[in-house]
Amino acid sequence: MRSTKRSPKTIDKYLASVNANHRDALQKIREAIHAVAPNAEECISYGIPAFRLNGRALVFFGAWANHCAFYPGSSASLKKFRSDLKGFQISKGTIRFSPDNPLPVALVKKLVKARVAQIDDDRTRSKRNTASSS
Repeated sequence: MRSTKRSPKTIDKYLASVNANHRDALQKIREAIHAVAPNAEECISYGIPAFRLNGRALVFFGAWANHCAFYPGSSASLKKFRSDLKGFQISKGTIRFSPDNPLPVALVKKLVKARVAQIDDDRTRSKRNTASSS
């Protein structure tokens, strides 16, 4: 049976639908993303808040019943910052945290910077490959 609950269309609407503790933690993440990637575009993807940069998925975040999550868009970022992520539950592409133990803003900024660099590197590589095959 298909759910009649509709996915929010904006990050503001998504945040308005979660409890206050989760909302505060996620708003800080949102602000950190904007600080590092001011040209990134906000969107909802897979039913959760996301940012796109140059048409590519940058990062995602969301609130769940018992935790919040940040999705850095690349498992390579998680490996690179593994020591900074001690104290958080991580899996291949997810960092789980509680509003009582939020992700530090400085760490979110590092993760977003790494993802921006990865997207830029991919674009540069793609342009080089296109130019060499012409």
